[in-house]
Amino acid sequence: MPQIRETTPEDHRTPSAALQRLHREEEGLATAEYGIVMLAAVAFAGLLTAVLSSETVRGWLEALVQQALNAG
Repeated sequence: MPQIRETTPEDHRTPSAALQRLHREEEGLATAEYGIVMLAAVAFAGLLTAVLSSETVRGWLEALVQQALNAG
């Protein structure tokens, strides 16, 4: 989390300097956010793989496909 700091007189004279400093302070946040999203995606993929490879779900999916093929 970025630290909150007091503004300086320079900040009021040149807003771009304040924005540049803020950008430097938050530079690594986007990378950390992408890392968290990637970890969540991998965890979800693992959970989905475990669920879909279980015998109960496999039997349900096979029955669904058989029903769809027999309907035509």
